[in-house]
Amino acid sequence: MKKAQNKGLIEINLHNLRGWTTDAHGTVDDTPYGGGSGMVLKVDIVDRALSEIRSRKEEVGRKERVILLSPKGRRLNQDIVKELAEYDRLILLCGHYEEFDERIRENLVDDDISLGDFVLTGGEIPAMALVDSVSRLVPGVLKEGSPDEESFMQKDENDEFLLEYPQYTRPVEYKGWKVPEVLQSGHHGEIKKWRDEKRDQVKN
Repeated sequence: MKKAQNKGLIEINLHNLRGWTTDAHGTVDDTPYGGGSGMVLKVDIVDRALSEIRSRKEEVGRKERVILLSPKGRRLNQDIVKELAEYDRLILLCGHYEEFDERIRENLVDDDISLGDFVLTGGEIPAMALVDSVSRLVPGVLKEGSPDEESFMQKDENDEFLLEYPQYTRPVEYKGWKVPEVLQSGHHGEIKKWRDEKRDQVKN
């Protein structure tokens, strides 16, 4: 990520919602209507933040997507990562503790994404995971062609993701554990066949 930023291939900016509060305490959340535990992020604060960020001169006209990170969202996978890599800019909203005011989800965002069926204290870790996975697909971040055969980048005839084939390097033998003979053969056709077979075995 650091190299990609230094090369100007990606840009990561952090915004603190407290910058859009109006009270002396910088309050960004409040207790939920109807009772219950936890605090809820306020719709007015998030709306002001998004409105200002999206209206900045250098950002106007860019293809962007505002994403809420929450357990209710669609499960992140490589298809979604590839979809998001087509955007010029992603704005990620990270919750904390309880939830967002539902009006944020209903009116202010384009997407709702989850890492999986578990709960974290906040959306910072999902945001980092999404930024990392999407940035890898930005042209120039990785060596050309290097992601093509990685796990989840290809699918089989049943539209199921394939995992990457097993990899080996020197030494050729260690504690009696040997590198498969076919990988040492130099026969590219047989190597490809072996790798394709092993990808299926890993997936199943």
